Amino acid sequence: MAHQLTISIGQYSDKGRKDTNQDFHGAYLPREPHLSTKGIAIALADGISSSDVSHIASQSAVKSFLDDYYCTSDAWSVKTSVERVLAATNSWLYSQTQQSQGRYDKDRGYVCTLSAMVIKSTTAHLFHVGDARIYRVHPQSLEQLTSDHRVWVSPERSYLSRALGIDSRLDIDYRNFAIERGDIFLLATDGVYEFIEADGIDGIIRACADDLDLAAKRIVEQALAHGSGDNLTVQIVRIDALPRPQVNEICRQMSELPFPPVLQARMEFDGYRIVREVRSSSRSHIYLATDGDTRESVILKVPAIDAQNDPAHIERFLMEEWVARRIDSAHVLKPCASVRARNFIYLATEFVDGQTLGQWMIDHPRPSLEAVRGMVDQVAKGLRAFHRLEMLHQDIRPDNVMIDGTGTMKIIDFGSVHVAGIAEAARSAAPNYPLGAAHYAAPEYFLGEEGSVHSDIYSLGVLTYQMLTGRLPYGSEVPKIRSAAAQKKLAYHPARLYERSIPAWVDEAIRKAVHPLPHKRYEDVAEFVFDLHHPNKAFLAKARPPLIERDPVVFWKSVSAMLLMVILLLGMQLAAR
Repeated sequence: MAHQLTISIGQYSDKGRKDTNQDFHGAYLPREPHLSTKGIAIALADGISSSDVSHIASQSAVKSFLDDYYCTSDAWSVKTSVERVLAATNSWLYSQTQQSQGRYDKDRGYVCTLSAMVIKSTTAHLFHVGDARIYRVHPQSLEQLTSDHRVWVSPERSYLSRALGIDSRLDIDYRNFAIERGDIFLLATDGVYEFIEADGIDGIIRACADDLDLAAKRIVEQALAHGSGDNLTVQIVRIDALPRPQVNEICRQMSELPFPPVLQARMEFDGYRIVREVRSSSRSHIYLATDGDTRESVILKVPAIDAQNDPAHIERFLMEEWVARRIDSAHVLKPCASVRARNFIYLATEFVDGQTLGQWMIDHPRPSLEAVRGMVDQVAKGLRAFHRLEMLHQDIRPDNVMIDGTGTMKIIDFGSVHVAGIAEAARSAAPNYPLGAAHYAAPEYFLGEEGSVHSDIYSLGVLTYQMLTGRLPYGSEVPKIRSAAAQKKLAYHPARLYERSIPAWVDEAIRKAVHPLPHKRYEDVAEFVFDLHHPNKAFLAKARPPLIERDPVVFWKSVSAMLLMVILLLGMQLAAR
């Protein structure tokens, strides 16, 4: 395929002057769709020479990395995927070490270094722990991209400060940067880079441009000739072609389908029978339909005619189904199973027989705190399903939450969802405006900043506040902010001003959830839900109700006593005159 990520790779490893080779290396060049969604992975591990089992560690590290990385969610970013895989590998190696002689002497445990690259779209992601190295090759020089985790006690003695299997916790270096066609990278163990001349590497690679395996072998031979006494492993990666930095391949293929015709009631359309139009907006039209095969009611969503010439809108529209198929939650709208070939661009989802939260709020203007808690709990569970996959909904509002006949809440409309894994592949600039409803969007969106989990928590906090009070925590001020100074000046209107029955500590929990500054909000939506149900000690101390609320009788007795004292004092002064 044109404009597809293409690389050339050469690899060679030799035990050198040692009896066994404790190095291990590998690479995986997947086909589509993994090539677009996960990228190409390359890894090199070096076992420590003092251990008789470190070759098992290095082999396990590389194999688990190459196997397990491609089993992680497509929605996760490369960083999250790799770090979770390596954390699991490190835990296994450490447990093996604890059950071996390495429990008493780490130099004899299941320990190895690891240097890995993931090339996804037009970005290289580097992961490194230990003292193997990754270089970018320039004419007559090598640019070292990793830092050695080795501490030198003396010119003759050193030890690894960080490696896989040394400790139960893994601290791994990560960096990413844009790559260009023609870039060449070199991965090498210390048995190689300590015995080669930098100015000769580029010459060897260019002389063997058609056979990078031969180039890797010659670099190893050069290191051996210069006196290397260790295992020697080299990997060479050359970027031959880069993809277009745009929407992923799956959505590209779907976008080639034609737009549907104007749909009307009783019309047959792609195996569905249209019942009626449910809702219409400038972005899309939503219809209730019946599946011709199953006779079940479904919802069909088609892009608006005015949006057909907007590639960004069509991209987001197509991403909705991609998102929905990756989330498994009772509180998130589910897509319909694909059983027929699709002939047009549209989305088919389950039909939720109920009402929106917005309509429910109109019907129930003064709900109980317990009812609100139960509804917030459900929406929070749906949000957590997004956040576990590194997705942000970015448009939580009353009209995007449905309530079915059983009282189950379901988050709908994924047109504003941000997916970390897709965003880093597309490398497209994030919009500098909120995609969702302005009054529920976090303040940082209006400053052109990217959203985060804190932004979704803000929207949920606004939703909670509105359900309890019928108002917004900052009125209409948030969409007006255009500077960090204005963001900090936003003044929260306590919910208790409008609804005195709300406990002060609940009000403080909402205040924290909708704090103008993202870093001062909750870190996880579950923390907010917990504080809505359980009095936070910090809030109790901060928001202790005044005496008139806690004990009105005592308050008025105290006021009367003070007034009596004032009267007596005034009487005494008059008498003295």
